[in-house]
Amino acid sequence: MRTPLDVLTLDELRRRTSVKWRAFEPDVLPLFVAEMDVAPCEAVVDAVTAALRAGDTGYDVGTTYGEAYARFAARRWGWSFDASTSRTLPDVMLAIVEVLRVLTAPGDAVVVNPPVYPPFYGFTANEGRRVVDAPLGTDGRLDLDALERAFADATGVAANGRGPGSGRRAVWLVCNPQNPTGTTHTPAELEAGLALAARYGVRVVADEIHAPLTRPGLDGRPATTHTPLLAVPGSEQAVAIVSASKAWNLPGLKAAAAVGGPAVADDLRRIPEEASHGVQHVSVIAHVAALDHGEAWLDAVLAGVERNAWLLADLLGEHLPEVGYRPGEATYLAWLDCRRIDGAATGVDPVAGAADPAPAKDPRGWFLDRARVALEDGRRFGPGGEGHVRLNLATGVDVLTEAVERMGESVRAAV
Repeated sequence: MRTPLDVLTLDELRRRTSVKWRAFEPDVLPLFVAEMDVAPCEAVVDAVTAALRAGDTGYDVGTTYGEAYARFAARRWGWSFDASTSRTLPDVMLAIVEVLRVLTAPGDAVVVNPPVYPPFYGFTANEGRRVVDAPLGTDGRLDLDALERAFADATGVAANGRGPGSGRRAVWLVCNPQNPTGTTHTPAELEAGLALAARYGVRVVADEIHAPLTRPGLDGRPATTHTPLLAVPGSEQAVAIVSASKAWNLPGLKAAAAVGGPAVADDLRRIPEEASHGVQHVSVIAHVAALDHGEAWLDAVLAGVERNAWLLADLLGEHLPEVGYRPGEATYLAWLDCRRIDGAATGVDPVAGAADPAPAKDPRGWFLDRARVALEDGRRFGPGGEGHVRLNLATGVDVLTEAVERMGESVRAAV
């Protein structure tokens, strides 16, 4: 099976000048940042080339982005929304910031579900909002009890959802699907979370940048699907931030849209016009081309990602059996539990706190220094990230295989 992940050689990839290929020395295999090692989608290349040749490099205007995403969502998930009230914004995190500025004030709380995308912490704190953690359960899914406790903390309302509360506003910022675990929240989970939010007067904002990146189902395995938050009952007051950036490998051509139902149209209108000034017109052209004409390319990429997800399981079983890993339901990211790496060698269990071996304490540093493989440090993702690393699956089979072989050898050499 040949996919867009199998076109470019490592030498060709190293000619790229983005952070993935310039952050470390050339002997390091970079599997950290969310850039894909893919040949680009030709529909995007053609659209951007045509725009540049035509000099169509002016300022963006209108709701072209939201309209394209609505067409894609209708085809992909049977979900439709009114794009006329959508707001095109420079990227997902800046869109989230603008929505938080409308829905909350400095000192108000934002509830997140760690381990979760690190900028949820940084951008939120930079806006003077208080972050309240509602960690995922040990199964990697939303923990409704933890969510209710966090809502009570965020609003000052008693745990039964009754009482005057603090009068402060709050937002639940949900990552849907979840980065880094790859969890796709089910309709029932989202509906229950929305009901809790309504009980406590918490508004809900969903980051759905990974929405198109679910598993197609290969070799008899079940396919997975994304549930748009705004398609779930009780989401009338919710906002979703959508983007083609991750699915079509366009992080250097950023764009996003904030969308919602009729009940939030006024909220979206309150985002200042100046917030749209950073939108790059050529980026919107690229994203619209991807959404309208790049679905076949996306499906081919997803086939490669699923193949790699199960290949990684086999490779870890052979070279690093102590690492805990379960292929996720979405994203091209793998969440690796390295806390037991040293158990076989030392006879102790790091998870139980009996020892503090270096690979389990800082697996990211260990694998970078000793295996020359760059991974994302799990501690950046908040509580629950300790002893974990995030690995980017969107690469070629040869690179993934060599990376795990190097990682395994680095541990064996230390025994």
